[in-house]
Amino acid sequence: MQHEQHNRLVSFIWNIADDVLRDLYVRGRYRDIILPMTVLRRLDAVLEPTKDAVLAMKAFLDDAGIENQEMELRQAAEQAFYNTSSFKLRDLRAIASQQKLKADFEAYLDGFSPNVQDILEKFEFRNQIPRLSKADALGPLIERFLDKDINLSPYPVKNPDGTVRHPGLDNHSMGTIFEELVRRFNEENNEEAGEHWTPRDAVRLMANLIFLPITDDIQSGSYLLYDGACGTGGMLTVAEETLQKLAEEHDKKEVVTHLYGQEINSETYAIAKADMLLKGEGEEADNIIGGPEYSTLINDAFPSREFDFMLSNPPYGKSWKNDLERMGGKSGIKDLRFLITHAGNPEYSLATRSSDGQMMFLANMVSKMKHGTKLGSRIAEVHNGSSLFTGDAGSGESNIRRWVIENDWLEAIVALPLNMFYNTGIATYIWMLTNRKPEHRQGKVQLIDATAWYKPLRKNLGKKNCELSQDDIKVICDAFLAFKETEQSKIFPNEAFGYHKVTVERPLRLRGIDAERSYSAKEIRDLKAEGVVDETAPPVIKKVHRRGTEPDPLHGQFEVTLHGKPCVVEYEPDSDLRDTEQVPLTEPGGIDAFIEREVMPYAPDAWYDPANIKIGYEISFTRNFYKPQPLRTLDEIRADILALEEETEGLLDEIMGEVAQ
Repeated sequence: MQHEQHNRLVSFIWNIADDVLRDLYVRGRYRDIILPMTVLRRLDAVLEPTKDAVLAMKAFLDDAGIENQEMELRQAAEQAFYNTSSFKLRDLRAIASQQKLKADFEAYLDGFSPNVQDILEKFEFRNQIPRLSKADALGPLIERFLDKDINLSPYPVKNPDGTVRHPGLDNHSMGTIFEELVRRFNEENNEEAGEHWTPRDAVRLMANLIFLPITDDIQSGSYLLYDGACGTGGMLTVAEETLQKLAEEHDKKEVVTHLYGQEINSETYAIAKADMLLKGEGEEADNIIGGPEYSTLINDAFPSREFDFMLSNPPYGKSWKNDLERMGGKSGIKDLRFLITHAGNPEYSLATRSSDGQMMFLANMVSKMKHGTKLGSRIAEVHNGSSLFTGDAGSGESNIRRWVIENDWLEAIVALPLNMFYNTGIATYIWMLTNRKPEHRQGKVQLIDATAWYKPLRKNLGKKNCELSQDDIKVICDAFLAFKETEQSKIFPNEAFGYHKVTVERPLRLRGIDAERSYSAKEIRDLKAEGVVDETAPPVIKKVHRRGTEPDPLHGQFEVTLHGKPCVVEYEPDSDLRDTEQVPLTEPGGIDAFIEREVMPYAPDAWYDPANIKIGYEISFTRNFYKPQPLRTLDEIRADILALEEETEGLLDEIMGEVAQ
């Protein structure tokens, strides 16, 4: 399709809203009418040549008493959808009575196949019909979509002399037009666009990061692509196009892709499914599952599927409390996507805090990795900065980071420019995962600072004020593929992101206690309630070890003299003095060396219990890429002060003189 034809069709459809819907709907709701009507007009045009065959097959099946008619009607329509009503859309244009037009139009909609009915239901399009009919806008709306100046059918429109007036519109071109309409409507409603629409420049980068490293390894065959928060399906579409293009460029033309997606928002799910139908991918449309009942976290639509390539932009900062409660709370989760075996723990929980479920989507995709194929699986997922560091050791967020890194699945994280997305200006990052790391990447993670690689937009789209040009995408991908240390690319061993969370204890010291005896748990409770804490008082002994026990003060076993005999004792810890230390996994000499160096000089009576140590993981871009601004010299500061004095010289006298007058 020529660019001019594409722009003309998009502009024509776009203008229908202003011509027919103005004053009837606010601009933000035009999409509720225009998108489903675009879908209907295209489907109607595609079905027109086989309409009589479908009606004949319908009559035959009814006469034969066959109830399950889906397959036969699809075959008669020669499409993955059909319409069994007696109407074509053009039959409705001449109806003058609004009441009859409304009834016939509803009968026309009722004739569509279940997959189209699902789209209409999720668009809530039927709810708009009474309003359109009452305002006498339904007829003009249909008329405009049947206008002779445009052709949304796959068949050319010819002049009386046989020349082509309007060329036919193939499925790909129709899909492109539909996506452009979706993009425009999302930009019109930019406050909410980012929830369901990822900018195409970011998606293209993700697709390239997914496929470029394995281009030479892709063989002819079928590949499954998945997005667990698919929105309008753009990520799947771009990923499919990228894979097909790379396959053709490398003479591997027998690559077949199957797309799978899940989306909780009804309208965006309807757009995604409609887009598949408009592109002639009816079978793929059946693999797009969605609606309010299909939350990815609570109701996995593909529990037994594993996928080759997965891309997603899950909601961040969004509560999943309702899903958590339906799962039975954190203690009641039994879903094996989020309750796994790791590090010797058979009930290792990946459940994050209920206020933000974005990392749960990552865990969901990791659970769907292929482990029995040569290529394994590759994942690209967008997150905000909290996924890098939020969550203490032992929390769900930290556990997910630990699980991913200790299994050596984390390949790289790319920091994107600020203000890349429509409804947020916060920092965003692309996480790249694979379970088939090449040898030179094994045991390592690459961090790429791509925040300076962008092109400013001439006009802001909501909060989006920049984009990634093709050159920017190439620079980022080249840095990723090169896997070398540069100013923008840092490489670390996996262990560099891990730490031990160590609880440091100090003894409880109370006035008036007997320093020559140990106290029971009940006695200690009473002492705490009645005693007075005093740093100069003796520590409270809670246990005296048997003779022969070796002292180990660093781990809480102290050698003292009781009643003239040497003993090894344990002290009751003072919770008010309790502190924690983060000891890097890469610490030379380990935890003991750290405590002796950083704690003991300031608290000689401190100790830690190895049984209470937790392992956590966090990733800091700031620490690794921060460039401190050099301090100004004294000469520069002095010059600025003198310049200000010169500018203000005589100003005070001038002001005071005006006041005196």
